[in-house]
Amino acid sequence: MDHLETLRCFVAVADAGGFAVAGRRLGCSAAAVTRAIAALEARLSVLLFQRSTRMVRLTEAGERFLADCRPLLSDLHEAEQAARGAQAEAQGLLSITAPQMFGIQHVAPIVLDFLQAHPRVQARTLFVNRVVHLLEEDMDVAVRIAHLHDSGLTALQVGALRRMVVASPGYLARHGEPRHPHELGQHRAIAFSFDARAPSPWRFRDGTTGTPQQAWISNSNEVDIAAAEAGLGLTRCLAYQAAASLRAGRLRIVLAEHEPDPVPVHIVYPAGRRAPAKVRAFVEFARHRLAAEPVLQGRGLARRSSSTRSSKR
Repeated sequence: MDHLETLRCFVAVADAGGFAVAGRRLGCSAAAVTRAIAALEARLSVLLFQRSTRMVRLTEAGERFLADCRPLLSDLHEAEQAARGAQAEAQGLLSITAPQMFGIQHVAPIVLDFLQAHPRVQARTLFVNRVVHLLEEDMDVAVRIAHLHDSGLTALQVGALRRMVVASPGYLARHGEPRHPHELGQHRAIAFSFDARAPSPWRFRDGTTGTPQQAWISNSNEVDIAAAEAGLGLTRCLAYQAAASLRAGRLRIVLAEHEPDPVPVHIVYPAGRRAPAKVRAFVEFARHRLAAEPVLQGRGLARRSSSTRSSKR
């Protein structure tokens, strides 16, 4: 294994956190990766990884070396891609991740149209409700619904999503409509929780909180919306999750005046302007499409749904 491949092995082990996983990603055996790292450490006369039977972790020297290796390998990869024409023409495998429900509803149609417009591109999508690390999981582009921290990635905001409380007209007719978060204790609710444990109190823009009686706790937004439509209680959601139900009149918005600030939606990708053509083309394509989505621009949903000021959807 030449020195360049050894450096690639080193970065792969650092990203994967293990020799076997790195070997699978590189298409070689764990033993070959282990020998390559041992040779690199001997060449540098420094220990790059702390090893145990349960984990592999970078040493302080390894972390510094990794920070120096990444840009070198990235520049080399871009040079190779440019030589092959990947910087000039959108081609190759494009990997995209997004939250599950948003990905199915809003990102998948964009990917379909993009592939039809760029026949030399193939796509891989990962729609999951967790933060996917782009570099570690070999993803090119992410759509994220969150306030972002500085990560060194390029991020383009394409809109924002309202955080709302909704209920079925039938439920509101039977139990009345809450006018203030303090009244939530008198209402039943379907709550979302990743681990199905009791969720925290509902928080609102003006600093007030409310704790409804939990009729159901689930880890699925689709389940929460369906249960709310069935009249089981109130539920919290992002605007896109309830948009179809609101338009059809199956759900109504309550406590609109107390809604927390909207959550921004970003397209995130590494490398910025030096990204491959497939990434740059998709980002531009998706940016225009998502920016035109009414639900991401706060349009198409009524601010209020009280019995005296409801609007047709």
